[in-house]
Amino acid sequence: MLGGVVRALEAGADVVVTGRVTDASLVVGPAAWHHGWSADDLDALAGATVAGHVLECGTQATGGNFSFFTELLDADPGCLDHIGFPLAEIAADGTAIITKHPGTGGAVAVETVTEQLLYELTGSRYGGPDVVTRFDGPRLRQVARDRVEVTGARGLPPGEWLKVATNRLGGFRNAMTLPLAGLDVDRKADLLRRQLAPVLADVAEAVVTLARTDSPDAEAEEEASAVLQVTVKDPDRNKVGKEFTVPVIELALATVPGFFAAGAPPSPSAYGVYAPAWVRVDDVAQVVGLPDGGTERVPSTRPQPVSTSEDEPPGPVEPAGDSGGPEPARPPRRVPLGCVVGARSGDKGGAATLGVYGRSDEGYAWLSSFLTAERVRELLPEASGLPVTCELLPGFRALIFQLPGLLGEGVAASTRFDSQAKAVGEWLRSRLVDVPMSLLPEGRT
Repeated sequence: MLGGVVRALEAGADVVVTGRVTDASLVVGPAAWHHGWSADDLDALAGATVAGHVLECGTQATGGNFSFFTELLDADPGCLDHIGFPLAEIAADGTAIITKHPGTGGAVAVETVTEQLLYELTGSRYGGPDVVTRFDGPRLRQVARDRVEVTGARGLPPGEWLKVATNRLGGFRNAMTLPLAGLDVDRKADLLRRQLAPVLADVAEAVVTLARTDSPDAEAEEEASAVLQVTVKDPDRNKVGKEFTVPVIELALATVPGFFAAGAPPSPSAYGVYAPAWVRVDDVAQVVGLPDGGTERVPSTRPQPVSTSEDEPPGPVEPAGDSGGPEPARPPRRVPLGCVVGARSGDKGGAATLGVYGRSDEGYAWLSSFLTAERVRELLPEASGLPVTCELLPGFRALIFQLPGLLGEGVAASTRFDSQAKAVGEWLRSRLVDVPMSLLPEGRT
């Protein structure tokens, strides 16, 4: 929280060691100290929060994990070999310039910053202990090479509660990977499921998934193989240890042709279950340990109450869908969605977050009518039964989707192949859709 970090810096600290604070606090605290902000400087605090969100994942803002990384490589083949970390130059009003260390690789561009701003975002209201930042207001502008200006952040007063991340021991887990090479993959998987059923019936949870990674007429065994993944969870460590792995290995001479397990039989490991909780601000004491060895209790300050019609956060917004306008002059082309949009995805507890943005005003206009929550459920069948929500962020030409339940009880407990939903955005971008020719390079003539 703001008070403790600022007081430590006021006392002359070069390094402030904290307990768990928000990621953005590492930027907001020093900026508030440097500029002398008070709890009432909500817009300035919001601007620093936006900058903090850009910086919190390091090189993800400077070309790392960038949807259009090939464009950077085409311009400079070595530019991503050693990506530089981002910097924020924060003005007294909270506006910021995002840049990076000179002489380093990567790039700071509107789109690289946009992707990081969308990362793990749950909506247009970004809650924090010192300010609720409106993410529907900021604008980005390229002002020079590797320099992006961030303006327009608005802040609202924080609430009376602080979010606390709690974790409990969920039990123990284990998994075995069984490649299935060659022909009759589906029937091989069915037979193994039947043979493993008695073993899996003894554990609290078992998940068996078949990934069809195989290719016909493959020139390498790996390319000829699908993957059957068997994951088990139970409060009893023994049930997911040798009581699970030994029966699987014992199938070696009595099951499908070409049977083998990838790697040695693994040992079980404990897993945690994440759950958010809430505590009143007044119940959280901020105590600063000073350089002279003394301590100082810092009260939690709150801004003066304000009330405007803009204070209420919006609910999920469903894009308008087909507006029923005139038919385009040229038929659309079926291409991967990622030809015209960027995306970044991540996790928040058991939910996957997915930010998708257009590359131009025209592209955003099409995207915001095309990519509805229902369309996401169609393009990502794994989410077909989930209550997917969508919110528009016009300032970033972006849409934010929440996919609650995609990750089960959270990353530590998830049995999903991609337990942090890091590649959900790339999966979405790979799906074939009908795109207006005017958005494609070959259609801009």
